[in-house]
Amino acid sequence: MLLIVRHGRTVANAEGLLQGRVDNPLDMEGIRQAEQIGAALGPIDVVVSSPLRRALQTAEPLGLPCRVDERWIELDYGEWDEKPIGEITKEEWIRWRSDPAFTPPGGESLEELDRRVALGCDALLPEAEESNVAVFTHVSPIKSAVTWALGTGEQISWNLSVGQAQITRIAVRDGRPVLTSFNETGHLKKP
Repeated sequence: MLLIVRHGRTVANAEGLLQGRVDNPLDMEGIRQAEQIGAALGPIDVVVSSPLRRALQTAEPLGLPCRVDERWIELDYGEWDEKPIGEITKEEWIRWRSDPAFTPPGGESLEELDRRVALGCDALLPEAEESNVAVFTHVSPIKSAVTWALGTGEQISWNLSVGQAQITRIAVRDGRPVLTSFNETGHLKKP
């Protein structure tokens, strides 16, 4: 089973900023969420993470060795990193949402993201057929992993909403991915 986890909250998340490759740590709420995720996942055999601190910190409560895999890093927003979402112009949003090859200035396209995440998923497929593999990552790679699991040729990231500190589960049956749950957040309890 592939258990794909979005990292806990950061100050940038709370402020509605695009984070991309900025290496922000979890805030106090994010640390609490990481503890709740650790309790909700069940038995885990293998831990894989994006190299960014917020993903690595979210994996820490499991207390297991962690393999860092660059393919699970967040989408590169380039010059849009740490920009409030509201500062992206209407024209840029329209173009970004309609063209999967669109690249934010100095960043990465959704097509490029989908390709690298699919390679990451393919690499984990044999292991996930035999073991529970938890991947700690970000919004955009989770959307790409769902695209991979569903086998869609079309870019669907704009049709998915990924909650903070969510869990998505992808089973592996006869060597093929099967999406069994998406955007689980029931494990998150308010203080």
